[in-house]
Amino acid sequence: MHAHLGDRLIVESPSTGVVRRDGEIVGLHHEDGTPPYDVRWSDTGDVTLIFPGPDAHIHQGGLEEPASSGPPPAGDTGVSPQSGDIGRRVAAARRRQGLSLQETARRARISPEYLAYLETRASDPSLGTLLRVADALGTTLLGLQGGDQERPPGQGKALHHPHLRDLGEQECRALLSTHGVGRVSLTTPRGPAVFPVNYEVVDDAIAFRTAPGASPAAAVGNEVAFEADHVDDALSQGWSVLVVGRARAVTDPDAIAALEEQAHSKPWAGGRRTLWVAIGIDRLTGRRITADA
Repeated sequence: MHAHLGDRLIVESPSTGVVRRDGEIVGLHHEDGTPPYDVRWSDTGDVTLIFPGPDAHIHQGGLEEPASSGPPPAGDTGVSPQSGDIGRRVAAARRRQGLSLQETARRARISPEYLAYLETRASDPSLGTLLRVADALGTTLLGLQGGDQERPPGQGKALHHPHLRDLGEQECRALLSTHGVGRVSLTTPRGPAVFPVNYEVVDDAIAFRTAPGASPAAAVGNEVAFEADHVDDALSQGWSVLVVGRARAVTDPDAIAALEEQAHSKPWAGGRRTLWVAIGIDRLTGRRITADA
């Protein structure tokens, strides 16, 4: 390992590969640029003597890092597709407070560069850093870490200017993707009921497995509703797709074999579930909530 003054030392988690810390090399102890180094950490501003381990590497030229992994310039950035859950929650909380990147970093006593990195790249900041960021944003450590994920989704605050729009058929199909977890709504002898199921999208139908005597099997021969959705609590937005159609039992051995072969997952509920049910897509609608442009 060889470094120059001004290079960045990046320390990644050995198990996940996400950034845990980064800092500027401000002191060299050998003329050839080999360790150890004096590093000024971006999250605390402290300078420490570091002997880099196998989870550390050097980025040459300070903040000028590859677009695929490095932090963007210290500006007021939005949420990047590469950001982790913590970064998304930090960015959303900062926008709700109406704070700039620089002001938030000043309040949290970290560098704007590190905060930009945290918001736009998957990272694993220290507990102390998260506590300071949470305090600066008027939220809690639990909220930034997603420790409230066992609660029902949608407990965050609504967007100031939400935009609700209907989705076209192609977008609905794209959101359903090839498989996932959705809900089947049907009428049982005890009244209306909704059951979560692992589903597959096959041709022009939604297919799921159940046990012949289980409650979802009552869908067979009836018109039912199937719904899949996604709620992004960090950004207070989401989508839902609704399918209405008649359910039938799949009885053809070749069709059953094909479904078994292409199924992406066994039913999460476990157990012996040998009945495949296919819901025809007679009506397909969807809606999405986003921030008003």
